Amino acid sequence: MAVQQLSEQEVRRMSAMEKDQWWVQNIYRGDMPQLTLRSALTGMILGSVLSLTNLYIGIQTGWTLGVGITSVIISFAAFKVLARVGLGHEMTILENNAMQSIATAAGYMTAPLVTSLAAYMVITGQLIPMGVTIAWMITLSLLGVLFAFPLKRRFINDEQYPFPEGRACGIVLDALHSEDAGEGMFKARLLSTAAGLSALIELMRSEKVMHLVRLPFLKLPEYWDNLVYRFATPALAGTPLRELTIRLDSSIVMFATGGLMGIRAGISLLLGAIVNYVILAPWAIQQGIITETGFRGILKWGMWGGVAMMTTASLFSFFSRPEVIVQAFRSALRREGGGPVDPVGHIELPLRLSFIGIPLIGAIVVWMAWHFFGVAIWLGIVAIPLVFIFVTIAATSAGLTSITPTSALGYLTQTTFSVLSRGNITTNIMTAAITAEVASNTSNLLMDIKPGYMLGGKPRHQAAGHVLGIFAGAAVAIPVFYAMIHGDPSNLLTDKLPMPGAQAWRAVAEVLTKGLSFLHPSARIAVFVGAALGIVFEVAKKVTHNRFPLSAVGFGLAFVITFNTSLSMGLGAIFFWVLGRIYGKRPGSRGRKLWVENQETLCAGAIAGGAIIGILIILIESSAG
Repeated sequence: MAVQQLSEQEVRRMSAMEKDQWWVQNIYRGDMPQLTLRSALTGMILGSVLSLTNLYIGIQTGWTLGVGITSVIISFAAFKVLARVGLGHEMTILENNAMQSIATAAGYMTAPLVTSLAAYMVITGQLIPMGVTIAWMITLSLLGVLFAFPLKRRFINDEQYPFPEGRACGIVLDALHSEDAGEGMFKARLLSTAAGLSALIELMRSEKVMHLVRLPFLKLPEYWDNLVYRFATPALAGTPLRELTIRLDSSIVMFATGGLMGIRAGISLLLGAIVNYVILAPWAIQQGIITETGFRGILKWGMWGGVAMMTTASLFSFFSRPEVIVQAFRSALRREGGGPVDPVGHIELPLRLSFIGIPLIGAIVVWMAWHFFGVAIWLGIVAIPLVFIFVTIAATSAGLTSITPTSALGYLTQTTFSVLSRGNITTNIMTAAITAEVASNTSNLLMDIKPGYMLGGKPRHQAAGHVLGIFAGAAVAIPVFYAMIHGDPSNLLTDKLPMPGAQAWRAVAEVLTKGLSFLHPSARIAVFVGAALGIVFEVAKKVTHNRFPLSAVGFGLAFVITFNTSLSMGLGAIFFWVLGRIYGKRPGSRGRKLWVENQETLCAGAIAGGAIIGILIILIESSAG
């Protein structure tokens, strides 16, 4: 059934009190079970496992993906099957919603590992103790939850911001738990089939695994061009294509990731990869500018233009929408309308927790930044008010567009502290980590709460679930990350662990603290050209009302990931775009149902299955090596 909601006119006309009363009368489901033992355990288990998919994708691309819809489909199908065989009963819609809050929070716990913390370890050459990483990430995440409490009633209850990703999850939940559950089981079968196929491909690509199961003759080549190298060595300007990472991957994980990106990002990645690896890198190798072939050697020179492009594009996009910033401050500063009785006071998040918790947890963050990372106490204190500003802006952006401008906020913090603490690169990185990660967690919690508001759940239950997810994600993702690098930061920024997100953070920090003088003259030119192109792309997008076909962030990202990764994601985006054009005009067809209506389900399944097995294989092969 359709989810009830207020019209735009009603949102503008009704007071905050009237909206809360309407919600209680029409949407609130009372004491329907939601944060139960089984929903908590299911969310923690699924979230901890799915956090590994985000860890894998983050290592390869620097991005993180939402796992809410994936977890919802898996849990729905699992308890549906258990109910059919008499081993339990189905989850209620609100139990499933509470479960996805936990799973989503766990999934997003990987972000600092592939950005700020990895950048810090690469810059210093020192391994952060695992216990410090766990404490740091959990504390920042909890601070993000506390900042979300005062914003929820304004952004969700009163302003009724859409939070598109959260709204999509609410719609899927409503559809799955409607009277006709056949669609839900169909989605579950698609997701499990895609996951199984992707996992099987990953297993067949591993020589060690195939020898272990005594089926070496079934081994797939890691790259399809390995078949070509048996007979010839294709090269470009004297450099073998494989040394330029110009290869076609046999894995479908990045292909599926491209399917979730969309055609603009996919085409931009392909074009950026061609410019970097087909044109610029061979030229630089010929000129002796790049002296070390392979991904790491090319990256040291080629990353600068791409990072500059992503930075200026992110910042320009951020500041080109002043209405979002203005609206954020208006929403945060407006007083709550109220009366003698608060209709939702007994189920809302108590604001006293924020008033007490933010100064307390904030003080702990400042102390940890000083004690573990050498950030001066006064600089840590300065970072906390910046958190309040950036949290408000990030939540507004996520509420309107589903995009949290984490990178832009991190770059802004880095710029600020490059002035306050000139030349201190570690302070630059870790203060940016505070503002960016707290803002990200606040936005994620509000995104989680949106489907609960749509379906009549209790905000307190979802907030508690989000905290459980934080601990679940930290308990699994962080130890796995440390196992992958074997306690040695030099294992980062390799072909297996490229870490483009960490590369971007490190590059911005180095430029802001050292200046451009340490770069090769050609790299300095690339910085200015990339910075200018980032602005040009964003201006073109704004002038054409978002019809400009290229993404500056996608184009720039291609300079900090391998060619084969860009190629796979680009092909995935093109594949699903073509099928969308073919079957999108055929309502009711099987092709439309499979490739268009369930595109996200197929891609999410392929990513989850392949990424989890991919991480296990990296652990097995690196430990054996």
